[in-house]
Amino acid sequence: MANFELITFINADPDLVFDLSRSIDLHIISTGKTRERAIAGVVKGVIGKGEFVTWQAEHLFKTRSFTSVITAFDFPHSFTDEMSRGDLKHFSHRHSFEKQGIGTVMTDSVNLKAPYGVLGKLVMALFLKQYFIKLMTERNMIIKEYAENGKGEMILKQYQD
Repeated sequence: MANFELITFINADPDLVFDLSRSIDLHIISTGKTRERAIAGVVKGVIGKGEFVTWQAEHLFKTRSFTSVITAFDFPHSFTDEMSRGDLKHFSHRHSFEKQGIGTVMTDSVNLKAPYGVLGKLVMALFLKQYFIKLMTERNMIIKEYAENGKGEMILKQYQD
């Protein structure tokens, strides 16, 4: 099992950062390197409590699918997504948002477990944990960019009304 936490300060309102963090469209933009796309469930707009999305992407030299369900939701403070189907034995990701001054402290708390027993633990320790940290750090920089420069509001507006 591996746990890690990422903390990102974003110079924007927590409501905006919360919504951008659950935006399917921004997720697709932020994972361009892995050609991630939503193929089932909520495939555009923002995802909410009890909803799911199935992603398909190129990870570690293979096309993989991953289904995530929003299991906890407290707007605009936190939400949790958990894997319901995928290659990992366990994956949960708690997203937290705390107003600080004129911005938001966004905290990602991740818990993951690889399959395959001892071999999975070795792969997690040597490679997989850092792989996830890098992916999520890159994603957080896109959320930050879109929240701070106004492009995020444009992403969210296209599904309002």
